[in-house]
Amino acid sequence: MAGLRNALGAHELTDKKGGLYRALFAEFLGTLFLNFFGCGAVVTGDVVAISLAFGIAVAAAVQAVGHVSGGHINPAVTVGMLAIGKVPVVRAVLYIISQCAGAIAGSSFLRALSTEENFLEQRLGAVSLSKITAVQGFGIEFFLALVLVVVVCGACDSGKPESKGIAPLIIGLVVAACHLIAVDRTGPGMNPARSLGAAVANGKYDDHWLYWVGPILGGVAGALIYTHALGAAKEQELPRSYATVDTEEKELQRLNSKKGTPPA
Repeated sequence: MAGLRNALGAHELTDKKGGLYRALFAEFLGTLFLNFFGCGAVVTGDVVAISLAFGIAVAAAVQAVGHVSGGHINPAVTVGMLAIGKVPVVRAVLYIISQCAGAIAGSSFLRALSTEENFLEQRLGAVSLSKITAVQGFGIEFFLALVLVVVVCGACDSGKPESKGIAPLIIGLVVAACHLIAVDRTGPGMNPARSLGAAVANGKYDDHWLYWVGPILGGVAGALIYTHALGAAKEQELPRSYATVDTEEKELQRLNSKKGTPPA
């Protein structure tokens, strides 16, 4: 039973350090920012402005909370990481709940702070299909999430430490690029929590299923493609002169101190 608890990640619920609960709050806050600023830009009616707003919001959120929770802020990313064993089941489920709650809070705040005219004209970021079928919409949402998760895996690969510092920017740019091609097609969602938050605030759930099924399946596919088809980067071993010099110097000092001679 203890082995099953550890496999599911249930032991984290009793972690006295509270790391899991800080991570859940971080995911809540990240999606709140995403929906408030991203959906708030929809009132401009400008595809470029909307795309940049979502991209910048994602980059800022990942930069702000990434060190606490990993900066998923998207159930598609979380399920993708679950599929390749990067997060346990319990943490993944709680992440998704926190992400949805944060997105609903962000869109609700936006609704409360918007005029009725803005709400009626732009629906505050509610996703919907535009001149395409539900199957086409599903395909777009699937592919966007696939691309996003492949980029997330690549930018955050532990075998590529050189990309760690710019990972939030890279992720934000791919989100902006995806929005540029999909704003006039599916909204887009790309993120089930973001879609749910806007739907709840607007009371609009048309074709809502595809904004969950498409991104989640795309996220799983993206994670599996990166891990098993592309192959994660291998962590490079440091050259011997760098990896062992400190250890050798300390050992030499220890031997010299035993002999009573000062270290060189």
